[in-house]
Amino acid sequence: MAVLRPHPRPRVMGIVNVTPDSFSDGGRHDTVEAAIAHGLELVRQGADILDIGGESTRPGAAPVSLEDEIARTAPVIAGLRAHWAGPLSIDTMKPEVAAVAVGAGADIWNDVTALGFSPASLPTAADLGCDVVLMHMKGQPRTMQ
Repeated sequence: MAVLRPHPRPRVMGIVNVTPDSFSDGGRHDTVEAAIAHGLELVRQGADILDIGGESTRPGAAPVSLEDEIARTAPVIAGLRAHWAGPLSIDTMKPEVAAVAVGAGADIWNDVTALGFSPASLPTAADLGCDVVLMHMKGQPRTMQ
């Protein structure tokens, strides 16, 4: 599936952080219901893509367990998919989270480590066959060094 093909205009990505410590929204959307409502509001306001994140990458952020990140993001992705057919992105560095997210309805894997977090990232991306956004981050989230 090629969601990120050339488009006649810039696309707007709406951010749905399902974390209590988000630097962009202060943790206002850290329940499944609040996150789905926020995502649908972003679509109403013109977002073309929704990016769902369950682990903060702000400087000083503590790591989140694999189980917690999946519990935060998978139900939100499934809930958004039930109400909206547009592109959904999972913002994660963990290949296991990406695999569950794609199974729940995500179309894109947005990885701040450019698939460098785990040796399993590149093979997982190939197996999933979804579009991948490779981002750059200096160091690790805790220090950004």
